[in-house]
Amino acid sequence: MAKPEKHVFVCTQGRPAGHPRSSCADRGCAAVYDEFLWNLQERNLFNRIQVTATGCMGPCSEGPSVLVYPEGVMYSGVTRADVAAIFDEHLEGNHPLERLQVSSEFWG
Repeated sequence: MAKPEKHVFVCTQGRPAGHPRSSCADRGCAAVYDEFLWNLQERNLFNRIQVTATGCMGPCSEGPSVLVYPEGVMYSGVTRADVAAIFDEHLEGNHPLERLQVSSEFWG
């Protein structure tokens, strides 16, 4: 397996009902993760980009959270509709989207 140019981590953390802290699962992360996998396949970028489901990355109240390396750019409140733009602008265009980046209060 070749080393990917970019690695995308999508938080898929869930919590039990009644837990005092929210989670990315409560905010639709499964659909976001599926959309990343769909775009990866449709664009045939398997040897350039890797997508991994991961646990909690911290800002649960802002989720779903997505982290892209090597830049270390974290996106928050990502919806399924945002995924194509992340591919177009950041993953393939090398220009992170400003509008979805988590505030420096959570990641900075």
